[in-house]
Amino acid sequence: MTLEILTPERKLFSGEVYGVQMPGISGSFEVLDKHAPLVSALKAGRIKVLRDRQNHFDYYDIKGGFVEVLNNRVSVLVEGATVVE
Repeated sequence: MTLEILTPERKLFSGEVYGVQMPGISGSFEVLDKHAPLVSALKAGRIKVLRDRQNHFDYYDIKGGFVEVLNNRVSVLVEGATVVE
């Protein structure tokens, strides 16, 4: 599936991923390939991007925002984010 992480200033990430874990306002949740359509608010926390099935991860700390899942595309719109090294 395709993931985009966008802030008002720039595109932080764009590419094909296996899945993504996000901090929803009611608790953390995970989106994998072919997930049902979804729109959710996100609270401040950490996004974990699952690059592939071999445990390659990227992490982003976010300040909150929204996520939309539609047609195997995940768009994460956040107020601010930083890459965790």
